[in-house]
This record gives sequence, C-alpha cells and structure tokens, in this order.
Amino acid sequence: MKKSLFIASALALSLVLTACNSGNDQANDSNQANNNGQPVETEGLDTNIVTIATGGASGPYNIIGSTLADQYTKAFDVNSRTQTTGASVENINLLEQGKAELAFVMSDALSQAINGEVSFQEPVKNVAQIATLYPNVVQIIAKGDSGIHSIEDLKGKRVAVGDQNSGVEVNARVLLNGHGITYDDLKVDYLGYAEAADGLKAGTIDAAFLTSGLPNASVLELAETFDLQLVSINPEKVKEIAKEHPYFVPYEIAADTYGNKEAVATAAVPNALVVRADMSEDDVYDLTKQFFESLPTLQNAHQAANDITLEGAQENIVAPLHPGAKRYYDEQSK
Repeated sequence: MKKSLFIASALALSLVLTACNSGNDQANDSNQANNNGQPVETEGLDTNIVTIATGGASGPYNIIGSTLADQYTKAFDVNSRTQTTGASVENINLLEQGKAELAFVMSDALSQAINGEVSFQEPVKNVAQIATLYPNVVQIIAKGDSGIHSIEDLKGKRVAVGDQNSGVEVNARVLLNGHGITYDDLKVDYLGYAEAADGLKAGTIDAAFLTSGLPNASVLELAETFDLQLVSINPEKVKEIAKEHPYFVPYEIAADTYGNKEAVATAAVPNALVVRADMSEDDVYDLTKQFFESLPTLQNAHQAANDITLEGAQENIVAPLHPGAKRYYDEQSK
C-alpha cells in the first residue's frame, strides 16, 4: 500500500513538472516569436479611454484618426474612438475640458490657443504637442463659370468659410483680412466640407473654403459631376501675411488633383497632433511610438498621411512638446 501511494505521488509530481516545463517552453516560443518581429503584447496604458477629436466625417482628420484609434485599441486593449467635431478650435477646447485625450488641429488655431487670441479669451494650458503632421491646404472652390478666379474675386459673393470656429474658418478669416476683405464684404455661411459641396452643387453659395489634406473627399466627389474652379491665392501675398502669421506657407495644388489642367497657387498651414498636457509621460510615449509604427497603415487609409515623417514631425512645433513625445524622439536620435 505504501509503495503504491509513493508511485502515485511520484507520477502526480511528474505531471505537474511536465506541465510547468511545457508552459515555460510555450512562453519561450512566444518570446522567440516576438524577437522574430511578431506583435508584442504591451503592458497597456494608465488610461482606459483614448478619445481622438477629429473633424468632419469625410475629412482626412476623421479618416486618419479612425484608423489610428483602431491601432490604439489593438495595441493597448483600450476603448479608443474618434469624435467628429467642428475641428480645431472645438478640439482644443475638448482637450482643455478633459473630454478628449488626443486631437488633430491646425497650427494657426493652436497658436491662437497658446496665446489666448481670436477664438480663445485666455491662453489654453492643458494642451501639448506630439507631432507636426502633413500640410493642410487652403482649397477655395467655385463654379467653373462663376468668374471667381482669385481670392480678391470673392467680394460680394456668397461664401462658405467652414464650420464656425473651425480651423478652416480661422485661416479663411486671416487670409481674407490679409487681402483687405472682411466678413462684411461677403455673404458668409458656416458650412463643413460635405455641406459646402452640396451648397455649391445646389447653387446656394458661390464659393467655399475647404482646407484639408489633399485630396479632400468632398471635393473629389463634387468634381465627378460639377464643373469646379480652384481659386488662386498669390504666393507673394501669402509671404506677406506670413510675416504676422508665420504658420502660413505658399503652396501649389498639383495639376489633375481635381481634374485641373494646371497647378493652382494657394496657401497651406501645417497640421498638428496634440494631446492633453496632464496625461502621463509613459502613456504619451506609448501613444507617440504606436503612432509612428502605424504610419504605413495610416498612409493606406489616406494619402495625406504620406507627408508625415519622423523628421518633419519635430519641425514647426507650436505648442510645448509633451515629455512623452520628447522621450520617443530622443530615443530615435540615438
């Protein structure tokens, strides 16, 4: 009887040891797979929610942001989603109020937020920058036979200037003022991308500002059935305006972007990816790292993301750089 109990105990112990060794072998196999370039499980983030404030549903902000949210969900097992908004000004206010973790914004609106100007009664403090992104191109669209060829031709016309207090509206106002045109000289409508395209097609407006990465989905769709005219902005005038508003740069919309036979001179403003300043350094480091590792996927989602580079991301920084993002960039420079 004692001998039988001893044998049974020995067998049980052997089974336990075999199971443990098997588990260790699987862990080693998993680690080896990780070293061979397979996805590595992360320890997760301090936050369980990563809300990304974007813009209109058809704009590059929302398309790229939705893809980025999917990447964050997969990488960190968090509830990451986008919030469609009126864009830059609203997005910055959402960060300030703690209602979003990340946001896509235009550098002009961000500069005004940091300085407490125009749409911001006092400086915004709870915002920090992760990266400078692709250029947002000022696309002024009119009907082909409207006689509107340059920004000066907008006087007296019905013009959509973007959602109220959006980045589109902010830079439209600055560019118009730089040409001696105020809203009193226009019949202004506050319309987003899709609404502005519908307004042009219906004839309820004469022209529209649709400032975004290239190409804009609403303009592409409009160009299929509508004879549109891209309205030009003189590059020398852009340089003059940039003396007071340094985030503006001259830019050309390439020929055949929207069926246009020739390149059209305009202006552009860099976009920025920003984050709540009060987020932890570790979280922002992980979010920044995952953003750059996801670039090929973001570029497949929208071609505007092709202009995002590690080097360019560190240029023309408007808001304070978050320590988590700085740690990532410092690692990349070693």
